[in-house]
Amino acid sequence: MLNFELYNPTNLVFGKGQIAKLKTLVPQDAKILLLYGGGSIFKNGVYDQVAAALEGFDITEFGGVEPNPHFETLMKAVEVIKEKNLNFILAVGGGSVIDGAKFVSAAVKFDGNPIDILQKQIRIVDNVVPFGTVLTLPATGSEMNSGSVITIKSTHEKLSFGGRALFPVFSVCDPEVIISLPKRQIQNGVIDAFTHVMEQYLTYPAGALLQDRFAESILQTLVEVGPAVVDNPGDYTLAANFMWSCTMALNGLIQKGVPTDWVTHMIGHELTALYDIDHARTLAIIGPNLYKVMFDTKKEKLAQYGRRVWNIQGDNTDDVARQAIDATIRFFDTMGMKMQLSAYTTEYAKTADFIEKRFTERGWVAMGERKNITPDKVRAIVEMSY
Repeated sequence: MLNFELYNPTNLVFGKGQIAKLKTLVPQDAKILLLYGGGSIFKNGVYDQVAAALEGFDITEFGGVEPNPHFETLMKAVEVIKEKNLNFILAVGGGSVIDGAKFVSAAVKFDGNPIDILQKQIRIVDNVVPFGTVLTLPATGSEMNSGSVITIKSTHEKLSFGGRALFPVFSVCDPEVIISLPKRQIQNGVIDAFTHVMEQYLTYPAGALLQDRFAESILQTLVEVGPAVVDNPGDYTLAANFMWSCTMALNGLIQKGVPTDWVTHMIGHELTALYDIDHARTLAIIGPNLYKVMFDTKKEKLAQYGRRVWNIQGDNTDDVARQAIDATIRFFDTMGMKMQLSAYTTEYAKTADFIEKRFTERGWVAMGERKNITPDKVRAIVEMSY
């Protein structure tokens, strides 16, 4: 097991009716920027619950945060905070709105050009505007971690950043909010969380026995509840287990003491930036093909995953590992994922060239848990995904 530090100060407030607790969770002297997305919170009743809980507070609203939040949009929110001297951000939405809140939190007091936070991946360790969240779409785990991914529209880049100062002060998670979500968004949430676990688990054995069991239990839960919650989002047991699995998939716990990969996400971000494909659907396109290209260095964990999550029998590691990839593909198909880039765009022919060149220019030349995923392997993974 690798050495690690575990730090997570977020106060997670989970369950029915918990939005009402905002009145005690938000600092009493807060001047709030209420950050949200396209307006679904007005249709599903969440806005009304938030407004009732925060009656009497000084609130400035800022809507229109995109599903893949744009740097350009978020900089407008930064200016609103500066202009009105606001001192707290409340993000009401899914992972994109919460990721946007993290960037705004960091950018307001950043000494320099805030675009450097993204392009230079600057770690944010202090001097931020505090923020809380009300989660409306389980998927990213952003409600209980310190990472964020932002799109720079002008350069077609989707870049990650983070730092210990960017944990939410609190996050309110009421599973009942998913009842009004479109099926596509719930499908996306299941696959996003599933792939988050795989990025931290499907590497090589590191003797972290408990971490493996944590990861496998999340995967098993998502396999069990995923298809059912898509069809029955009003079932509270399904909704609660789905939401909690998404949070646990990326709140920092299962990554401690183990190697991690994240190249599926790195490639997937490029596909979203280029073609505006849903984040989760880019992961479904890339993930299984990455496992195939990197089979020789991942097959031990693939076989363990196959035996423990999919109950695949057999003593031959290679055979069980390949069946595990096939089982993953079938699950993704059950969850409504299309796993070819050509299903989303006709402009795919030069995608591998572009991504290989971009990774090389950024210096991303030794990636993955063994630092053996090179730009030429990225090319092979993308070409296999056409």
